[in-house]
Amino acid sequence: MDQADKLRKQVELLKEQAPTARVIAVTSGKGGVGKTTLSVNLAIQFRNQGKRVVILDADFGLANVEVMLGIRPQYNLSDMIYHNKSIEEIITEGPMGIGFISGGSGVQDLVNLDKEKLKKLIAKLVKLDSLYDIVIIDTGAGIADSVIEFVLSSPEVLLVVTPEPTSITDSYSLLKAVNRKKEFVREQKSIKVIANRVSSKEEGQEIYDKISIVVSKFLNIQLEYLGYIPDDRKISIAGMEQKPISLSAPDSQPASYIKAVCNRLLDIKEEDGNKPQGIAKVLLDFIKSKKKTS
Repeated sequence: MDQADKLRKQVELLKEQAPTARVIAVTSGKGGVGKTTLSVNLAIQFRNQGKRVVILDADFGLANVEVMLGIRPQYNLSDMIYHNKSIEEIITEGPMGIGFISGGSGVQDLVNLDKEKLKKLIAKLVKLDSLYDIVIIDTGAGIADSVIEFVLSSPEVLLVVTPEPTSITDSYSLLKAVNRKKEFVREQKSIKVIANRVSSKEEGQEIYDKISIVVSKFLNIQLEYLGYIPDDRKISIAGMEQKPISLSAPDSQPASYIKAVCNRLLDIKEEDGNKPQGIAKVLLDFIKSKKKTS
């Protein structure tokens, strides 16, 4: 039994003493498709429904989430790992009480932690599971190892796709890369497609059909269609003003579509194989996967 397996047993024991958060990874095959915008607006919509939400920014080297929320964190995940900061100290409070954790270089460094640091980290992350109902992981874009590993580790994945041909082909490439990993278990993975920046309901359905057919045929992966969000300049303007559309214009048409996606996610029944696993287990699986590729 390797170190990660031993720690996973520890996680299971600790989780019996605390509630477990639902973890949703938001990802994309390429950058510039509105992944972070969707992550932030979904967090706001979840909060409107009374859910306690925290966003983990795992897009290394970028600060898109904090720019969109208009906040600047004092500490990040590295400070918890190396400078003994508590989980509460590295959480920055955003609008409406949404929590935000900057991954910084900390996510990359997880693979290098010794046993004692890992045990302390897991204990802190289990506490995070009791503080929030939903953890949204805003991953990087593309087929970088870290993106693939987060998709592998997260039980629930939202794949953001736009009408651009490159967005569709790159989304397929990402799923193909995930499918090659022996850790990938189809039955334990829920991958939902969101068609973003579309001109109509029909275009959204067409995007889903295109990627779903080829993924089902060549990768034997069944995707789910979560819905679409229309192309609307108001979303971009709100982002530039650091006021997400769900806050700046909650009654607008774009915000209503994001709310509909949020409601569909909340309506999804927990199946036996897809119950909330918590951020502690997700990051442990991430570490284990990363160790195998390093």
